[in-house]
Amino acid sequence: MTILVTGAGGQLGYTISSTLESLHRVVALDRGELDLVRSAAVFDAVHDLEPDVIINCAAYTNVDGAEDDPITAFNVNAFGVRTLAQAARDVDATLVHYSTDFVFDGEADSPYTEEDATNPQSAYAMSKLLGEWFAQDAHSYILRVESLFGGGRADTQGSSVDRMADAILEGRTVHAFSDRTVSPSYACDVAAATASLLKCTPAPGVYHCVGSGIGTWVDVAAQLARCLGRSTEIVPVSVASRPYKAARPKFCALSNAKLTRSGIEMPAWMDALRRYAATRVG
Repeated sequence: MTILVTGAGGQLGYTISSTLESLHRVVALDRGELDLVRSAAVFDAVHDLEPDVIINCAAYTNVDGAEDDPITAFNVNAFGVRTLAQAARDVDATLVHYSTDFVFDGEADSPYTEEDATNPQSAYAMSKLLGEWFAQDAHSYILRVESLFGGGRADTQGSSVDRMADAILEGRTVHAFSDRTVSPSYACDVAAATASLLKCTPAPGVYHCVGSGIGTWVDVAAQLARCLGRSTEIVPVSVASRPYKAARPKFCALSNAKLTRSGIEMPAWMDALRRYAATRVG
């Protein structure tokens, strides 16, 4: 099987490429090699390669930056995905695309399922939801991930969990949200689930792909400190205390039940933190 990975220079793209290259022929292209905004280049690359699968890891992820520059966010997260979907359909390729918990408004009190209504609250969130819709123009799997961490190269690890780990290992105080509930996604587990999905080929559509279970960011920070074997001060803070330009969903835990029914089990986020911590302390 020939697989084209876009956005291969990023945290998830690098991890996906590394995971799949021992199983398939992988052509991994970073943004410098294939920019989704350049639609003609995308069509040329896909038509020349004729891959069986296209895995799109390219994304504009600056949530607050999207409020100031929505054009770039939509060009990458939405219209770039539309181009990929059209190209995938041309060569009869399967498209795998990653989305986000931000497509929900965060007003729930139990983990969101794929059947729950979306209600994006920011330019970034709207661009990602539109990308989901465009992805469905092809035979596609849309995997919603959240609070992605780990994997990749050291220079691509800049997530909230990665920054928390840095602070804990350096003995600094960690400020963590007490009013945001999440289901963090370990990049290595997302990559493994993607490989399983390509093997078992369930029905196309939207799937949640996160660490099983839920917790506040305070819970995540405390568990991470335990896994790293370090004592650190964790200061609870509220979302309202931060001067964000874009709204953050407060309850954004996702349910993996649909993925589980397809035969793919996602490990618990606490177990994922344990495995991630082992990579940080040797």
